[in-house]
Amino acid sequence: MLVNVLPASIATRPMAGESRIAERVERAAVLFADIVGFSEYAAHAEPEQVVELRRTFFTTFDTLTAEAGAEKIKTVGDAYTVVCGLPTPHADPAGALAELALRMRDSLPELAARAHVPLAARFGLHVGPVVAGVIGRSRLVYDLWGDTVNVAARLESSGLPGRVQVTRALAAELSDRFVCVPRGAQTLKGLGEVELAWLVSKR
Repeated sequence: MLVNVLPASIATRPMAGESRIAERVERAAVLFADIVGFSEYAAHAEPEQVVELRRTFFTTFDTLTAEAGAEKIKTVGDAYTVVCGLPTPHADPAGALAELALRMRDSLPELAARAHVPLAARFGLHVGPVVAGVIGRSRLVYDLWGDTVNVAARLESSGLPGRVQVTRALAAELSDRFVCVPRGAQTLKGLGEVELAWLVSKR
């Protein structure tokens, strides 16, 4: 059962008796996605419709995440969180999640049209040190912590529907493989003024 709630490489460790599972990696990528308009839709739609729409969107995201070699961390309401670089190492976590974010973004118009619901999503992507571990006793959860996670969350929440937001520093790092355009300086909660960019497409 643990393989259904924990990453496969982590799930065997509690079963083997480990009670403290935590690790820090110096370079992992974190992606936050939030479906814009879903809460408003859920407030007026039938419960069965809400569950089915959420299932449709997140099943697609699950498939794309697996294809990217990344790990879904959690879904909360209409938000979806992914990490790449742990618990399984990855040679290019930023590039993998940049491509994943674009594929997720590009999947939404068709899904929304099929559901007859005008929905889009905001995306925030960041890379850096991340701490991850298993918390809980009766109900185990694998989660992430650190500044990289917080920045990715702020990039998502301050973004725009249909856009993938990154820092200018990450945009420069990705520029040989991805098209990015500057957004300019924005004030992010808890971070101050940060130079940002939009991730637009692959080259």
